Amino acid sequence: MLAIFLKTLPFFALIGLGYLAGRTRFFPEEATAWLTKFVFYFALSAMLFRFAANLSLAEIFDLPFVLAYLSGSLAVYLIATLVAFLRRLPVAEAAVEAQVAVIGNTGFLGVPMLVVLLGPAAAGPVLMVLAIDLIVFSSLITLIITGSRQGRMSSGVFRSLGMGLLKNPMIVSISLGLAWSASGMAVPGPLNEFVALLGAAATPGALFAIGASLAARSAERMQVAVWLSFAKLVLHPAAVAVAALLLFPVDPFAAGVMIAAAALPVAGNVYMLAQHYGVAPQRVSAAILISTAVSIVTVSLVIAWVSGF
Repeated sequence: MLAIFLKTLPFFALIGLGYLAGRTRFFPEEATAWLTKFVFYFALSAMLFRFAANLSLAEIFDLPFVLAYLSGSLAVYLIATLVAFLRRLPVAEAAVEAQVAVIGNTGFLGVPMLVVLLGPAAAGPVLMVLAIDLIVFSSLITLIITGSRQGRMSSGVFRSLGMGLLKNPMIVSISLGLAWSASGMAVPGPLNEFVALLGAAATPGALFAIGASLAARSAERMQVAVWLSFAKLVLHPAAVAVAALLLFPVDPFAAGVMIAAAALPVAGNVYMLAQHYGVAPQRVSAAILISTAVSIVTVSLVIAWVSGF
């Protein structure tokens, strides 16, 4: 456990450095926004393209893996929704809280950290988790909130969903990488070196940006934020573990990567969605702050456990 904790510590130390820079205003919010944009559109996209271009679709897509992750995540999604309804929250707020409970920071934290800690073979399973989060759950919250407000589903909602997926650089970079891999052509040396060099900026840039963005977070509605953090850091990986290890025939190594990805803290893009729809952004902000701080310990524990797989 200590060895794993020491391996994860540099990743969280980079988050802490970003938090300190943001908290002291040495790195203002405007700078954080531009750094996040650079990582999202350039560095992380280059890293994802490089991973995908060196994998086949069969190495990424595995039906039992998808079913295990979806069933475990949907179980926690439904639990969080039920708890919200028991508190008499409206549908939109329940959808946001359910999103907090199952969407981890896979893109900015999971991809760079898990590939380093669990090995290059972790790239395929991590990309699959990321794709499910982006395609299934990001679409689901949009449909629920829009449907609850309009009382129906219009064709415009589905068009905007489709355009949103097509414009998402993470989806685009993974798709382009897989298309290149399917072509059977090797990535030319200069292009491979270019995306490797650009992608190398993703890990420090993303982690620093996470920390700097946390500096602007407020810790309001603490009781609810603690519950949502518990759901994300404990219930989500536990439910995914049950599905992957007991219900579906998932490869042990891939199951370990999936469980580790499920243990990641709440993703920042959930806050962006909450702010966009004007639904409980302070609650989400507090859950991101708390879950990220606590995950220094919980993620190390989970990775130490799944390393034995």
